[in-house]
Amino acid sequence: MPVKIRLTRMGKKKQPSYRVVVVDSRKPRDGAYIEQIGRYDPRQDPSLIEIDNEKALDWLGKGAQPTDRVRKLLEISGAWTRFRVVKGDIHTVGEDAPPAPAKKAVEEPAVEEPVAEPEAAEAEAEPEAAADAVEEAAPVVEAAEEGEDDEG
Repeated sequence: MPVKIRLTRMGKKKQPSYRVVVVDSRKPRDGAYIEQIGRYDPRQDPSLIEIDNEKALDWLGKGAQPTDRVRKLLEISGAWTRFRVVKGDIHTVGEDAPPAPAKKAVEEPAVEEPVAEPEAAEAEAEPEAAADAVEEAAPVVEAAEEGEDDEG
């Protein structure tokens, strides 16, 4: 059954408001729907957009196709971006990234290489380099201060 996420018109004549619904694509625009996942009122300023992102992600994961207008509403609510991240179309880095889906492939054991030794050597060298830079800059600062006293 081809399932779509689309808008169903509600409201009086010349006063539209819409429900965001999951419906069989062969049904009429205002016909019976499977589930209501949100609502949209374009007449308010700013427009009212209420979408249950969890339900939307669930239906998108099951293969429901949003219409162009609903896709734009899902982008505004953030559900479309979350769906694309879970699907793997968008790669994120950082704390906000959701956990990657578990793959059922057999993983090879990781080969560990001694990486800690070069880092420790760099950490010991940094304080010495900083101290040398301070000692070299000190005479320059003193000379500049003496020059200011002569001019003023």
